[in-house]
Amino acid sequence: MKQSGPGGALKSLITLGPARKDHWVGLRTGIGIFAPLILLLAINRLDLMVFVVFGAFTGVYGRVDGYWNRLRMQLRSGALFFAVIALALLASHWWINHDDPELKSWQLVGATTLVAGACSVAAGFLRLRPAGSLFHIFAFAAIASIAEPAPAGQALLAAAATIVFQIVVGASGAIGQWANVWQRTALPPLSGNVKSAIWWEGLFYVLTAGAAGALANTVGSRLDAGHNYWAMVAAVVPLVGHTTRMRVRRGVHRVLGTLVGMLLMAALVLANPPVLVLVVCIGLLQFMTEMLVIRNYFLAQIFVTPLALIGVSLVSGLSTAVMYDRIVETLIGSAVGILGVIGGSLFGRLLLRIRGTRTA
Repeated sequence: MKQSGPGGALKSLITLGPARKDHWVGLRTGIGIFAPLILLLAINRLDLMVFVVFGAFTGVYGRVDGYWNRLRMQLRSGALFFAVIALALLASHWWINHDDPELKSWQLVGATTLVAGACSVAAGFLRLRPAGSLFHIFAFAAIASIAEPAPAGQALLAAAATIVFQIVVGASGAIGQWANVWQRTALPPLSGNVKSAIWWEGLFYVLTAGAAGALANTVGSRLDAGHNYWAMVAAVVPLVGHTTRMRVRRGVHRVLGTLVGMLLMAALVLANPPVLVLVVCIGLLQFMTEMLVIRNYFLAQIFVTPLALIGVSLVSGLSTAVMYDRIVETLIGSAVGILGVIGGSLFGRLLLRIRGTRTA
């Protein structure tokens, strides 16, 4: 049902879409991130946490029916995440100048912009769902920005082990249902129009992510906000959607959900619980995110916000500084993304008019 006007916009904040076995997806992803983090905590290796977290994103790509279809999807997504993590480590060692903060911020934006476009195209041709490169932007920039990451071999081993664990968790439901395991859905060949759309989508990811990163470096730095890649992540959020209205609403939901989610994060900062409790919170927040992200993006963002902030603060300790950064960068990125969607829609209409004039 379409919801238009102010009333429809407000109603969309509390309206849940149809359930699609979201609790199973939430359970799989929650376990997939909780178990590796508990292991790292037990062996006192939280320096590997960032690689485990982004390896665990493989579990997000499991919203497909059929165990074989899910396995195919997660093998592809896991391979792409591993490549992004490895590339980010290389960038941190050989490209990013961690001794010059200003140069570092521009190098990070430049490299992440290329990753945004490349991974969007890769996700399109690999038939990954969710589409786009939001998670890959986040993973690459977060790892590449680390001045002294864990040894590359150990980091890649942690990421690979988590990816494999997520794939195993995703396939665990097949136990006792062996007759259905090999049922697969053949993927039809991509048409020329679809291939062209994938390349255009990649270009929009490059332009939107790059513009958001550049604006975050110029405006965000004057506002004393760090984490410029959060603006790049927020900017590509509106690029997913079937209509311009849906895409713009998705960007607005990102902002509003972030602001409400800050209340939950503030409560955690005030409580200042031990690390073990924070790890449990990460698992629960991941579960709630996947429960809601398809049904209501605004409600999902309420849990995404503290999830992301705990993730970047787990080792150093919770603080209000990252809360400020999150708000500023989200506002910058979402504004760029929404304007990009509107501009892209107008450009598309112009092209259609030009083609119509030529064929008339």
